[in-house]
Amino acid sequence: MGKAWDVVIVGGGPAGLSAAIYAPRAGLSALLVEESVPGGQLLEAPTIENYPGFTESIPGIELAGRMRAQAERLGAQLQAARATGLAQRGLEWALATSAGEVRARAVIVATGARPKELPAKGAKERVGHGISYCAVCDGYFFRGKDVLVVGAGDGGLTEALVLSHLCSKVYLAVRHPQSDRHAIRAKEGLRDQVLAQPNVEVLWNVVVDEIRGEGKVEEVVLQDLATGAVRSLPVDGVFVKIGWKPNTDWLRGALDLTEGGYVRTDSLMRTDRPGLFAAGDVRDPAGRRAQAVVAAAEGALAALSAEGYTRSL
Repeated sequence: MGKAWDVVIVGGGPAGLSAAIYAPRAGLSALLVEESVPGGQLLEAPTIENYPGFTESIPGIELAGRMRAQAERLGAQLQAARATGLAQRGLEWALATSAGEVRARAVIVATGARPKELPAKGAKERVGHGISYCAVCDGYFFRGKDVLVVGAGDGGLTEALVLSHLCSKVYLAVRHPQSDRHAIRAKEGLRDQVLAQPNVEVLWNVVVDEIRGEGKVEEVVLQDLATGAVRSLPVDGVFVKIGWKPNTDWLRGALDLTEGGYVRTDSLMRTDRPGLFAAGDVRDPAGRRAQAVVAAAEGALAALSAEGYTRSL
């Protein structure tokens, strides 16, 4: 931990692992700092069917393991530690971690973001067993089934539209009454497209109180916000899109973040601070999709930008 690295990558999801593959191939000494097992949200995906190069589906944990092995084979080193702060010292960056300080000429922030969890009883226990935070990732497994989407913004309605082409019935839970013209906050074109689907039904002015089922999702308990009445709705899955929270608390003071806590970068993953880059779901999400292949591509770009920067010093 005492040496100065060419580049330190913070976060071991697809973006960080991809950066850890590209950086040593460019001749940079690279350290990847990850608090837990590398893989990020890949570790929560029972099966992945849309990552290029795999003719058969692959468990997320296996894909993460392969990416890690590839990075290590190429020369990247891994350190199990939690990032707690970052400061610039001359031409170097000092990364504070739970295992000590790390110095580097460039830093790639790839700590990702986590979905805001559905605050309903029984939801946390059924993630991966009927509760999903990504229709593109998991919708295929609910073909011909009945599902509930929670979320009335662009994200929630995009989920509903994807699922409408796969599922028999898609319920959309909206926590405001139909009379509220802001009840659905998605773009008008997307809203109209979703509401035109014959198998989409909007449930107005409700919240999800509880998820029930023996080891999987079998029904949800909905509460009417106007009357307080509760009712059960049989469904096979629940897709949640109520927002994201970027993992950037440790970056406070190191650079300016967006109002939502995301890192701003340009198209080459460069922040406004020399030698500081970001990739993956930690970036400002405008126009982005939370997909492993997108994060991996951004990680590669960040590593290549870091190479150009360090060569210029």
